[in-house]
Amino acid sequence: MRAIFGLVLALGVALAGFAVYMAQGYIGQSEARLSAALELQRATGKLVQVYALVKPVKYGDPISKENVRKVWLQEQFLPTGTFSDEAVLFPPNNERQRFAMRSIEANEILLASRVTEPGQVAGLAGKLDPGMSAFQVRVSTATGVSGFVMPDDYIDIYWTGASGNGEVTRLIESAVRVIAVDQSSDQSQYTARDAQTLTIAASKEQVARLAQAQATGRLAMSLVASSADAANGLVEIDRNALLGVEVKEAVQAEAAEVCTIRTRKGSEILEIPIPCTN
Repeated sequence: MRAIFGLVLALGVALAGFAVYMAQGYIGQSEARLSAALELQRATGKLVQVYALVKPVKYGDPISKENVRKVWLQEQFLPTGTFSDEAVLFPPNNERQRFAMRSIEANEILLASRVTEPGQVAGLAGKLDPGMSAFQVRVSTATGVSGFVMPDDYIDIYWTGASGNGEVTRLIESAVRVIAVDQSSDQSQYTARDAQTLTIAASKEQVARLAQAQATGRLAMSLVASSADAANGLVEIDRNALLGVEVKEAVQAEAAEVCTIRTRKGSEILEIPIPCTN
């Protein structure tokens, strides 16, 4: 009987020891996983959910609830204009749809700049900020960007025409955004070719200035990287500055001093020149 009791006791102690060993291993693994998760959270920062597409869409296609889903992204690297609230992306009690303003691939994040407002049809009006207008500028292979510029590029516009000192070339608009090339406003579907017109986003004052510039001289364009490259101050070159000719003001020679004396001859008063003395 004692032998059986001792055997049971030994077996119980062995099982208890094994259970403690397994518990320590499980606790160690849990702590390791927790440490790894905390380290990953410190490395990635806060994660937030934003809407992305399930299937690709083309320019002008509607954005539907069935074709979007939420994905996790790092908050610190979120671009401007993401959608995290369904009520913002699809306003309640509003049957008007949003439309894609450019081709968007599957799993690509939805941005406000790539979709229209609810009910707004995809087109040039959707690319214009409040107070801005669409203005067409004639281009050719001689203007500098025909065949290279694409929708959503930025360009500088130079005017060459007559001024008081002859012809002058002046930068009149800096880093303006191109919203369409000929009849295409979607960069992903644009095929490079020699364009005839560029449509730019411009203020009312810029539209008036460009219309006057096209009527009184020649326009030339140059591509710039982004709107941050806008020039500050006047940029102007005339023929003399181009050739390095220094213009000197003509100095008029001082007129010779004339000295006279007055004398009366009858009823007349005569002025007779005489040599001047200091």
